[in-house]
Amino acid sequence: METKDKDYIKALRFNWLTKYYDRIVSLTTRETFFKKELIEQSALSDGDIVLDIGSGTGTLAILIKKDNPETQVFGVDGDENILSIARKKAKDKEVQITFKRGLSFDLPFSENHFDCCFSSLFFHHLSDENKLKSIQEIHRVLKNDGKLHVADWGKPSNFLMRLLFFPIQVLDGFKTTSSNVQGILPLLMEQSGFIEVKIEKEISTMFGTMTLYSASKKG
Repeated sequence: METKDKDYIKALRFNWLTKYYDRIVSLTTRETFFKKELIEQSALSDGDIVLDIGSGTGTLAILIKKDNPETQVFGVDGDENILSIARKKAKDKEVQITFKRGLSFDLPFSENHFDCCFSSLFFHHLSDENKLKSIQEIHRVLKNDGKLHVADWGKPSNFLMRLLFFPIQVLDGFKTTSSNVQGILPLLMEQSGFIEVKIEKEISTMFGTMTLYSASKKG
């Protein structure tokens, strides 16, 4: 774990911004709307075992559990400080979620364990190499016929959305965000063995185009 921490970029990039993460994301990304849309497209069933990769402060994991109380929800993130925030939020909301420290490209779970994996505003923090490794890891931990649902910055839907995304690139780094603008995630999903890869929805926000993806692991 420790040798790989250099590859991990924290939420909003800098430690001092972590405590402001929820407020900033809520104000700038239409967070509740797109996360509700992501959960709705997943069509979870009672008893499903669910993983939120790059779970951050736990907002998505908590929404999943509240909307689907009969599921078993896990969250994984590389930042212990932000996991502490997530655990407190889950306790305050009175929902049972297991948050674990781990890296997306070295997930601390066994093969074929989860029915559904989610990720929200996470992949644009990763290098292209670690994007691919992470999607391969997700494929590994999913059960056959398992589903992947991702919300992240995607190919801009128009020129205005491209301009609005520039501040995100300045904050989070051009090295990790440029391939998102090029729409690389579906290609990486297919390279990792996923089938039925789809762009489910494109949502305009004040910082660019939020794209919702889905994919399936072949049974």
